[in-house]
Amino acid sequence: MPKILIVGGGYAGFYTAWKLEKWLRSGEAEVTVVDPLPYMTYQPFLPEVASGSIDPRHAVVSLRRHLKSTKIIAGKVEKISHADKTVTVLPNIGEQFDLDYDIVVVTAGAVSRTFPIPGVADEAIGLKTIEEAVAIRDRILTNFDKASLLPEGPERDRLLTFVVVGGGFAGIEIFAEMRSFASALLDRYPELEFEDTHFHLIEAMGRIMPEVSLKTAGWVVNNLAERGAQIHLDTQLKSAVGGVIELSTGESFESDTIVWTAGVMASPMLKNTDLPIEERGRLRVRPDLRVHDENDEIVVDAWGAGDVSAVPDLSGGGVGGFCVPNAQHAVRQGKRLAKNLVAELRGEDLEDYYHKNAGAVAGLGLGVGAFQSGKIGITGVIAWFMHRGYHGLAMPSWERKIRVIGGWVLNFLLGRDIVSLEARVHPRAAFEEFASRPRAAAPAVESAPAGLPGPAGAPVPVGGAVSKE
Repeated sequence: MPKILIVGGGYAGFYTAWKLEKWLRSGEAEVTVVDPLPYMTYQPFLPEVASGSIDPRHAVVSLRRHLKSTKIIAGKVEKISHADKTVTVLPNIGEQFDLDYDIVVVTAGAVSRTFPIPGVADEAIGLKTIEEAVAIRDRILTNFDKASLLPEGPERDRLLTFVVVGGGFAGIEIFAEMRSFASALLDRYPELEFEDTHFHLIEAMGRIMPEVSLKTAGWVVNNLAERGAQIHLDTQLKSAVGGVIELSTGESFESDTIVWTAGVMASPMLKNTDLPIEERGRLRVRPDLRVHDENDEIVVDAWGAGDVSAVPDLSGGGVGGFCVPNAQHAVRQGKRLAKNLVAELRGEDLEDYYHKNAGAVAGLGLGVGAFQSGKIGITGVIAWFMHRGYHGLAMPSWERKIRVIGGWVLNFLLGRDIVSLEARVHPRAAFEEFASRPRAAAPAVESAPAGLPGPAGAPVPVGGAVSKE
């Protein structure tokens, strides 16, 4: 029975395994997924997690719950040697080991791409994981708590100044959701005024959201300006050392919250493989999702999909001829890869991946959205409902759909939960503060040399007993 190894349990990896379980016959193949995390993160929901509109647990999908016959290994693939058909796995606990396979599916995803800007690595936070989204939410809430205790001045301004770097879809969505969240919080903080909060988005290009028309993008800029948020176009971040933001325009201010969304890159793990990689560090794959080399020769038993792969966009809508790295493509590529893999096992014909972009939809805070499909652009509350409807239904499994949509309904009726759990980062702090500890042993008292009495009135050990002279 052939052993199929899936490297990465994100969108493409999860959907590949999920559909293989559905389409493989009993005993036809053995499927294993290796990922350090026990869940798949539905990344389009991260902005709403950061703004308290979605419970963090509802934005992730448990691998073990939904992949019932797939073997799950909690660890990181450090190296792929396809010539030997082995991978080196570093488990979450224990020593690294080699794992052999017959067919490898590389769906290792992407990571945040940063530039060597002073201070970014030390001060900023990304938006690729559920943990980052939760941290942003807790930081906003904690900063509001702190700022409400301070008088007007630089310290309070720093706490209530929020910066997002990158004006793509992810950047605009998190920026708008943070602005919406902060505006709602002001009702609970009578010590603070709307003018006390400051929001800055920094974009190096002359426009935001290249996936939508200039008209739609302009509407978004104006809408955010009306809500008290400032977008700096044609502007680069020069430094963020110590939280001091220095822009290429010469402007400078301080911020305690810096979110980086200025691009992604394929998982660096690919550098430790003998599989063919193109100039941008992505895996070379054909439209049918089989890996190929520089000469367009198929690399037998190797497949790739998702953000880690350079998948040709046969619809003609991709950047540079390749599919853009987003959830819409990764999910569909995972499904197509599973179908093609089953077809190859059975000696059937393969089909190329083809998906014409159905459009782009963004949530920009409660009641505000933007949608673009071709020349059709819709903005406002209708687009917001379209955003929630699309992503609510796109969430895998009815169990997850019900949790997410149910949470939205409860938030509508009861409002967003505004409790910060930032203390979770050091959960033992309260216990350690008051925990009793053994007292230090009393130091032993040495006997005075013979004929030399000890200090007046001092006890002198004699034969194991203490006496007074």
